[in-house]
Amino acid sequence: MSAVIVVHGGARASVDGVKVAARDGFAVLKRGGSALDAVEAAVRTMEDNSVFNAGHGAVLNADGEVELDAIIMDGRTLSSGAVSAVKNIANPVSLARAVMEKTDHVILTSRGANQFAESIGVSTVPTDSLVTEFERKEWEKCKTFVTGVKEGINTQWAHGTVGAVAVDCVGNVACATSTGGIRNKMAGRVGDAPIIGCGGFADNFSGAVSCTGHGESILKVTLARLILFHVEQGKSVAESSQLALQYMADRVHGAGGCIVVSPSGQWTATFTTKRMAWAAVDRDGLWYGLEPNERFNEQLTV
Repeated sequence: MSAVIVVHGGARASVDGVKVAARDGFAVLKRGGSALDAVEAAVRTMEDNSVFNAGHGAVLNADGEVELDAIIMDGRTLSSGAVSAVKNIANPVSLARAVMEKTDHVILTSRGANQFAESIGVSTVPTDSLVTEFERKEWEKCKTFVTGVKEGINTQWAHGTVGAVAVDCVGNVACATSTGGIRNKMAGRVGDAPIIGCGGFADNFSGAVSCTGHGESILKVTLARLILFHVEQGKSVAESSQLALQYMADRVHGAGGCIVVSPSGQWTATFTTKRMAWAAVDRDGLWYGLEPNERFNEQLTV
């Protein structure tokens, strides 16, 4: 079967960045790599790009520190690894994969996650290397957590959470999500991104999902799992995404977005935020968009 990868960059406007990430992830699939390897590669690309709110470019919490969350999940086995409130790690998604592959646990948090990183030789980086001048200026303007949430979700520059979903040539699916959370959040706050079934979920029986948006709203409705519930009822990935996002809007007044891929290669990128940068690569080339109902196509260059 044909491999597919879809990535999102949250609602922060970086179409160029998601296009690069989608190409990087697809390059892994084209070489015969697994869906798990592809989503990790795509998310690492975005963590290394300071325009996104993940890894380099992450937002600051109320104490002026960076605390990062990430998850990765293998749809073949339901194995998953996650980290939350981790500091000084450039690529949290790879640390999350290490939790999945090298521990008996699903999620490690804060100091314990950093201790685990040190124990397996993952190098730390200075906080300053993860923070952009733009973010420092925005943080200074942001006085309260409530303001941070409101401005972070309801403006066109909202939330640069990143994620990827993929299906490989043997039909295995995987997902990965990574974020710095919400600007000026309380120290220790954990959003949806690292929580299984909320910020991401992958199951070969139904598909893979990665979510972005208001974390507390996503947590309340377990958005990723809710989308796949609708898929399991026989609905398309597009309709399932729309139904779940509408339920979140109606039930808890939350906005967000998601990317979904099925084991058969059906995919979608859907959002109720003002914008969501996304890109996908399938047999028909590179697809991408930012605004609602926007869908452009390019042929991949060899």
